[in-house]
Amino acid sequence: MVFACKKDKASDPIPYAYINFVVYPNSTVWLELNAVGGYAYVSADPPSKGVIIYRYGPEEFVALERTCPHNPYDNCATGPVKVEKGGSTAVDSCCMSRFILLDGSVFQGPSSYPLRTYHTSYDGNALRVYN
Repeated sequence: MVFACKKDKASDPIPYAYINFVVYPNSTVWLELNAVGGYAYVSADPPSKGVIIYRYGPEEFVALERTCPHNPYDNCATGPVKVEKGGSTAVDSCCMSRFILLDGSVFQGPSSYPLRTYHTSYDGNALRVYN
């Protein structure tokens, strides 16, 4: 007997996008990531709206999808989630949901889901972001 699993759209409303890239956070190209608390936006292929990389420790990073999980197919949801002034939260300009950069969890707003997080692997030089 064979069993198959169907992806439950209700449990993961953000469209799947293949993510696999490397950045060098200590280089001058990525000045925003040189210090703890820094962040940078990285472009990605559709349907992703890009990735936020946030450095929360000397060796620790989090990578978050910029597509808001609250009605990601809505016409209003054309802009990506952006980091707010102060650098500890991000906001979606469409639904005004706010998310904590440390883990993508919902801080305020109508979203019932956190931002999608991607895997990170850091060797002290190269930071790989992937799903």
